[in-house]
Amino acid sequence: MTHSKPSTSRATVVLEDSERQPCEVWTRVMGYHRPVASFNIGKKGEHGERRFFQECRAGLDRPSA
Repeated sequence: MTHSKPSTSRATVVLEDSERQPCEVWTRVMGYHRPVASFNIGKKGEHGERRFFQECRAGLDRPSA
């Protein structure tokens, strides 16, 4: 039986802008999911101002006594 070491070096991939694919961002609105790209200008602004829930700020990351 032959053992081989896993390679830890990785090749760096460099893409030209023309080779990149845009990431489509979806969000939950009024109980269903929609792509942000389909929002009107007002809804896009509102989406940019959203604040996200953080467990550490709510005190939920601490074990209960």
